[in-house]
Amino acid sequence: MNNLRQSIKNQIWAAEWVIIGYIAFTLILMACWWDNLVHPAEMLWMRGRVLLIMGALWLLCRWKPCKLMRLIRVTGLMLLLSWFYPDTYEVNRVLPNLDHVFATWEQQLFGCQPSLLFSQVCPWGWFSELMCLGYVSYFPLMVTILLYYFFRRYEEFGTASFVLISSFFVYYTVFVVLPVTGPQFYYLAVGTDKIAAGIFPDLGHWFLTHSERMAAPGWSDGFWYHMLDITHDAGERPTAAFPSSHVGVTTVIMLLALRTRSKILMLSMLPFYLLMCFSTVYIYAHYVIDAMAGLVTGILVYFGLIFLAKKKELR
Repeated sequence: MNNLRQSIKNQIWAAEWVIIGYIAFTLILMACWWDNLVHPAEMLWMRGRVLLIMGALWLLCRWKPCKLMRLIRVTGLMLLLSWFYPDTYEVNRVLPNLDHVFATWEQQLFGCQPSLLFSQVCPWGWFSELMCLGYVSYFPLMVTILLYYFFRRYEEFGTASFVLISSFFVYYTVFVVLPVTGPQFYYLAVGTDKIAAGIFPDLGHWFLTHSERMAAPGWSDGFWYHMLDITHDAGERPTAAFPSSHVGVTTVIMLLALRTRSKILMLSMLPFYLLMCFSTVYIYAHYVIDAMAGLVTGILVYFGLIFLAKKKELR
């Protein structure tokens, strides 16, 4: 217990080093692309605020090193993720868009655009609500797994929080150098008539100055549809489509749940995970190949981070 208390009090956590490393990486990119960035000063100030908040959380734990302060510190790091996601767009929009490549691969693999057709094949209001519920459950699933480890498997809380937080930054690192927006942005920019005809033009730097997206399909009066709209309006940007971090991170979450060996936890989370995987395509957020890549990379990211956690002997 004393060793754990000292760990809470003194150390910069492994997850925090990951965040610091990501900030350093993006600062290098910003220095290279500074003249082409749209909001470079705001991006720089955001990183400064992140470091200040992380420092404040570290000081808080030094002042009173206990379980509650540890939970507050992890919660603070999780909340910072909402700043980094839209920031990937601020970095990668200076690069030429690659959606035409991914839409072409999708067409070659399936002979159609499943994201365009999914809602047409399943037009029912109840199905739309299930899909929207699945997508919105992304955030409650994160909270559930962290609280489960905190209250039921505290000795592994450090490992679980490191794996979950770090998984986001693995995906963010890909997103800042891979400008793929996904169907909701690309289909609108091109026109669904051309997409249905199998025409996928190269938009170049279109998304440098455009961020309009298609409305999600389905029952627009549904409760979960409105919840989806709120989450999209709060932070959605034309970025982060390949691989799907929604599928990837929820795969990490499910593997963390499997690690607990709790059948109740697994069975309660599994339906939302399955809905999540399908919903990413249904609501135009991702191509099917994005979701497939999210599944594969989620597994790889999980085992890679678990390996690192064991090497660092996180608790």
